[in-house]
Amino acid sequence: MLLNGKSVSRETQQKLEHFAALFQKWAKTINLVAPSTIDELWQRHIADSAQIFQLSPEPQRWLDLGSGGGFPGVITAIFLAEAQDGWVHLVESNQKKAAFLRVALNETGARGSVHPLRIEAAPKALPDCDRISARALAELDQLLSYASGWMIGTNARAFFHKGRDYSAEIEKARGRWAFDLIKHKSAVEPDSVILEISHLRHKEP
Repeated sequence: MLLNGKSVSRETQQKLEHFAALFQKWAKTINLVAPSTIDELWQRHIADSAQIFQLSPEPQRWLDLGSGGGFPGVITAIFLAEAQDGWVHLVESNQKKAAFLRVALNETGARGSVHPLRIEAAPKALPDCDRISARALAELDQLLSYASGWMIGTNARAFFHKGRDYSAEIEKARGRWAFDLIKHKSAVEPDSVILEISHLRHKEP
C-alpha cells in the first residue's frame, strides 16, 4: 500500500483499515469530522494525517492537541506501533470524542493514550514532549500560544496543517512570536501546507 507515494507495511495498512471502519461506525452518532468529508476519509483525513509521521518518522514523544476524530494523533500512534517505540498523548476535552479515541487506540494496538483535558490544563499534566501536532484546531497565533509551554526553551518541534490562507496566519503570528519555520507542501491538498515550527520564543518589544 502507498500513502502519499510512500510504502506502508501490510500490518500498518490493516490497522489503518480497522481504524477507518471504527471511524465510520462512530461517525454515525458522533460528529467526528465535517459530515461532508466522511466520503473522502482515506484521502482527506487518513492520508493527510499520515504526512505528519512521514515528515518526522523517528520514535518520539508526541503531543496531539484537540485530537477530535483522531487526526493526526491516532494515525501517528498507529505508525509508531510498527516501530514499537514512541508515544502519542492525545488531548481532547470532549468526552464522547475521547471515548472514541480510547477505543480506536485499544483496538488498533496503537501507541498512544487519551487525556480528557482542556488544552490550557495539559502542560501541568503532560510537561514534556518532543513533537506537537494539531489539525483544524485554531489559527497559528493561537496554536503557538497553546504550544508555548512545551516549546519555549526546548528543542520541541510543532507540525501544524494549514490551508490556503496560511501566509496571512504566519504574518499575524509573527507579530507576537519569533520562530524558525519550514513549509512543507501538502501531498494531499494542492493549496495546503504543513508548517514545521521550532525555536519558538516571545517576540521582543
